[in-house]
Amino acid sequence: MDRNTPFLELSGFAAWDQYNNQFPSAGIVTGVGLIHGQETVIVANDATVKGGTYVKETIKKHIRAQEIAMENHLPVVYMVDSGGVFLQEQDKVFPDKFDFGRIFFNQSKLSAEAIVQVALVMGSCTAGGAYVPAMSDETIIVKNQGTIFIGGPPLVKAATGEDVTAEELGGADVHTRISGVADHLADNDTHAIQICRNIFENLNPPHKQNLLQTTIEPPAFDPEELYGIIPSDPRKAVDPKEIIIRMVDGSRFQEFKANYATTIVTGFARIMGFPVGIIANNGVLFSETSLKATHFIELCNYRKTPILFLQNISGFIVGKEYEHRGIARDGAKLIHAVSTASVPKFTIIYGGSHGAGNYAMAGRAFEPRLLFMWPNSRISVMGGEQAANVLSRVKIDQMKAAGKKMPAEEVRKIKDAILQKYQHEGSAWYSTSRLWDDGIIDPVDTRKIVALGIAMSLNKPFPDPKTGVYRM
Repeated sequence: MDRNTPFLELSGFAAWDQYNNQFPSAGIVTGVGLIHGQETVIVANDATVKGGTYVKETIKKHIRAQEIAMENHLPVVYMVDSGGVFLQEQDKVFPDKFDFGRIFFNQSKLSAEAIVQVALVMGSCTAGGAYVPAMSDETIIVKNQGTIFIGGPPLVKAATGEDVTAEELGGADVHTRISGVADHLADNDTHAIQICRNIFENLNPPHKQNLLQTTIEPPAFDPEELYGIIPSDPRKAVDPKEIIIRMVDGSRFQEFKANYATTIVTGFARIMGFPVGIIANNGVLFSETSLKATHFIELCNYRKTPILFLQNISGFIVGKEYEHRGIARDGAKLIHAVSTASVPKFTIIYGGSHGAGNYAMAGRAFEPRLLFMWPNSRISVMGGEQAANVLSRVKIDQMKAAGKKMPAEEVRKIKDAILQKYQHEGSAWYSTSRLWDDGIIDPVDTRKIVALGIAMSLNKPFPDPKTGVYRM
């Protein structure tokens, strides 16, 4: 990376508390940083973790990095040192649509979009690992260290009876002098990195989206006060404006429809000089709330303003009155607007993220450019207490229909088991281990991370919206 510039690491806790913790960070490091001023996606195998092999979370992390490159038109650098698929997990990583083969499908799609891909072969690239450098635009290989082969010496011996060393089979000299699979011969890792940087010096600049940027101002309210605002009880409400003013430039927030549908907060601000529209939860989603947020998304589309979603949501309102008034119809309008927004979306889960509220506020399924969680946040289809009450009520009704009555002690056991399950599976750490997000972040860093996300999104012009601004 360029000196004194940030590196936005993604999913640092991938595979945490899985595989007996033998795959830290899923054996791969990914992120976005600057090379000669150009935002670039980095994908680096860690060969100290099971030889750089891939389990399910490794593949998800690699593919997610490629998705970010595709969405934002960012070049990719692969620092390759991989044994391919982790063979003991082959049934979970090999055959399906988003399994190991998707990596190479994505490399082809990236190439078709004229997105630059450079590979640095700094160790052994075996089996599937060999295709990453073979499918890159330019490949650098370190002599007496890097190797590329579809089948390594043990497989060659087993298949053909041929005895061959790794260097003879697919070393740096073989691939730069004989096969042509690699393009640049490096003396060592440092030399390989310098060659990579030299390649970037000669790239054409991207066609960027222009945004009116202003001078960066720190928030007027100290961002470190966010630590005191985060509630210890996730059921406790938080005024999102207290979060916003500790995140935006000068703590200035131009609120939109301040007096209408107040369970959602919408408005415009700047984050490190970039314009941004902010949608933040301040309670459950009603029909009016949904229409207000939909109207605001349309404004952001036409003004070419990126949208930041701040999630702390239990879901949509329920009940006879609200169903009769059309909450499903109005909620669908918001979900449609989020799905088809023509500007980049960024999502921060700073509290709860439950039910269809997750969807309406640009959850993972709605393809925000980045989605991060604060350490205290929770994510599940509903809160643990609600789930315990719902599922125990179902069981009670089943027993009642059979002419039986469930003892109170049995009801308590069912509720306790469900609460324990939701407490474990709803944590930010459980989520980030499975890559339901792009990582857990320090709340104080939110402002910088959102700004980095907006900066990378500008490498590809925003498409024009396809409808007008409909007042909901």
